Amino acid sequence: LVDGKTFCCVVTLTFDTSVRGSSIIINCLSIIKIHNDLALKMRILFNNQLSQVDLRHISKVATDISRLTTGHVGAQVFAAYVLCGSQKKDAVRLTLEQIDLIRRMCTEHPDLELFKCVCVSDNIYCGSCLTSIEGGHSIDSSLAALRMFYQLGVRSMALTHTCNTPCSESDVVKEMNRLGMIIDLSHSSWATARAVLQVSKAPVIFSHSSAHAICNHSRNVPDELLRKLVKAQAVTFFPTCLLIHALPPVHHQPHHFTHIRKVIGAESIGIGGDFDGASEFPVGLEDVSKYPNLIQELLRRNWTEEELSGVLRHNFLRVFTEVENERDRLNKTLPSEAQISLAQVENPCRLVLRLPDPKGSSPDQHATGHGDSVTLSGVAQRTMIILISCFCFLLHQPRNIY
Repeated sequence: LVDGKTFCCVVTLTFDTSVRGSSIIINCLSIIKIHNDLALKMRILFNNQLSQVDLRHISKVATDISRLTTGHVGAQVFAAYVLCGSQKKDAVRLTLEQIDLIRRMCTEHPDLELFKCVCVSDNIYCGSCLTSIEGGHSIDSSLAALRMFYQLGVRSMALTHTCNTPCSESDVVKEMNRLGMIIDLSHSSWATARAVLQVSKAPVIFSHSSAHAICNHSRNVPDELLRKLVKAQAVTFFPTCLLIHALPPVHHQPHHFTHIRKVIGAESIGIGGDFDGASEFPVGLEDVSKYPNLIQELLRRNWTEEELSGVLRHNFLRVFTEVENERDRLNKTLPSEAQISLAQVENPCRLVLRLPDPKGSSPDQHATGHGDSVTLSGVAQRTMIILISCFCFLLHQPRNIY
C-alpha cells in the first residue's frame, strides 16, 4: 500500500501449461489502457449523476473498478467525448461537463486518482486516471479553449471524430506540442494523419485503431502510414471492437498485433480498448477484466515478456515522456494567437467583438496570420486506431460505435 492505494505493479498470471510448457509469471504487469468511453455511458445511462452509481460494480457497462482490478489495468485514459451533433452548438459546454465528470470520478472515489504528468509513472497503480478529448470539435476552433482544457487536466486530444473540423492543422498541432498534449490521430483521415506527421515535433498516437491490412476499414491504419509512425516514434493502440463480418473470438485479435510488429516493431503497439464506446466485443474480450485472455493469446504466439511489457505499459509512457520533453524544449515559446476565420468556421452564432476595419475590409479577413489553414477530415465511421483491443468494424451491419 502507498498512501492507502494498492499497487498492481507486481502481478502473477498463471496460464495453461500448454503455454511454453509452464506457468508464466509476468512482473510489473500494470496495463495502461489508452481509450475508454465510460464517461459517455455515465451521461447516457445516469445523466452524470455519480451519486446514483457504485463505481465498483456497474452492470450496464464494460468498465468498473472491480473489473479493472481483475484485468490488471493500472491506468485508464478516459475520453471526454461529445457527439459531433454538438459542433457549432454547445460542444465546449458539454466537453466541460464530461471533464468535470471524469475529474469527480477520479478525485472523489477512494479507489481512483487523477494524474496529469508522466512524472508519476512509477506510481501508476490500479485506479490511475488520465483525461483525453475525443474530437477537435470540442475546442470550437479556439486555441484558447484548447489551452484551458489543458489547464483542466486534459493531456490528449483526437483531432477529429466523425465530423470535419475547420481547424488550422499546423496551428493546432504546434500548440499541442507546446502544451505537452498528446496528439491522437484515431478517427482522422489518412491524409490528415500524413500531414500531422509532417508538422508535429512530438510523437503521436492512434488511440484505438488496428491494422488495415488485416481489417479493411477506413479507421484502421495502412502499412505505408504505419511505416511513417516509426520515424515519428509514434504508437498505435489496438481497440477491441473492429470487425468485418462477425464478432471474432479473442484468439483472432493477435493477428493485428503480429502484423504491426512485423511492419514496424512491437515498440509501436499499445492497448486501446474502446470499451463503453463500441457496442459489441469479441468473445473472451467482453470487458476490461478479460485482458489476461489477450495476453495469453500473445504468449501462445511467442511474444516475449519484454515485448509485452512495452505493449501493455512502457510504449505509451515513452510517447508521453517525449511529448513532455518537447513541451520543455518549447518552454520559451509564447502561446499561439492564431485564429480561424469566421468564413472557415461557418458558424452564424459567433459574436464578433472587433471594430470595423477603417479601410472597409471585413475584420475577419485578418483573423488568421497564416495561409495554411485546412480542414481536418475525420473518418466517415468510428473505428479503432492502433491499440489492438479486439476486432474490426462490422461493415455490412453498422453498429452504434462512439
